Amino acid sequence: MKFVDEVKITVKAGNGGSGSASFRREKFVAYGGPDGGDGGYGGSVILQGDQGLNTLVDFRHKKRFDAQNGESGKGRQMYGKSGDDLIIKVPTGTEVYDLETDQKLGDITQHEQRLVIAQGGKGGLGNMHFKSSVNRAPKQFTSGEVGELREIKLELKVLADVGLLGFPNAGKSTFVNAISKARPKIADYPFTTLYPALGVVPVDAETSFVVADIPGIIEGAADGAGLGIQFLKHLQRTGLLLHLIELPAFEGMSNPVEQYHQLTEELVKFSEQLEEKQRWLVFTKADITTVEEATQLAATYAREIGWKDKYYLISSINKTGLKELINDVASYLFAEDDAWD
Repeated sequence: MKFVDEVKITVKAGNGGSGSASFRREKFVAYGGPDGGDGGYGGSVILQGDQGLNTLVDFRHKKRFDAQNGESGKGRQMYGKSGDDLIIKVPTGTEVYDLETDQKLGDITQHEQRLVIAQGGKGGLGNMHFKSSVNRAPKQFTSGEVGELREIKLELKVLADVGLLGFPNAGKSTFVNAISKARPKIADYPFTTLYPALGVVPVDAETSFVVADIPGIIEGAADGAGLGIQFLKHLQRTGLLLHLIELPAFEGMSNPVEQYHQLTEELVKFSEQLEEKQRWLVFTKADITTVEEATQLAATYAREIGWKDKYYLISSINKTGLKELINDVASYLFAEDDAWD
């Protein structure tokens, strides 16, 4: 299925039904008086979160959504039937914006969470409401209100505990493949990952966390280069970033220190909030050489980067260092959860 994370659509709530101008007519009943009923409410347009969806692709072809109008009132003080609400299902993690005002209308983060984005119009009043001592046979009634019409933007940001950050071919997809049941595409050329992929990482029988494999970022991503600008936003919801850097397999490969600083600059350009998010340094592809040499390379690069905290050295191919990293990530995430309890 094609991954789509941003669409623009038009929604129209239902109009309220008109009130009725009717008079009671029964045999042997003189001067029956007004008995026109009110119109029904128009249906509203409501977005509902669905954790079974992971893309907005269904909105690429259908751009207009209309809720049902309310019915007009009738005689004998009969109210018109209200229009049915229109429920539109969207993936959890969808943000909703009004295109005219650029106002954020809401953020759908829970399964079956609902957000009214266009309110249905009220029904009009029947002539029974206009009877008075000086107007015993009113013919007045009111039309129903027009339902809201809105152009909105839906923007999907994946919901994950951990986001993977790194240049193309840093080993992100192989890492996700090794620690979860997700099977992102893997190859030896850049941009094998073309859209975010989520994997559930089991820690023990009762605990797990979700990791997001984001397409590789390159220099200039925040300004639109490569695929980065399209997907940097998906890292904003994560609780932890793992910055993956591959150990160079041969002389002439990109310098890991330069890559680290380039990516850091891209984070700052895109969002200061993203740059300040908790980030761990992970050196990948430790299997390219001996354990001793890989350990020495990682230590050298960490020192040149200026990294003062703990860093990790892993190989997704032979599983080196994965267990320690997974356990530390789980401890960090669940400690954060406890802090909010």
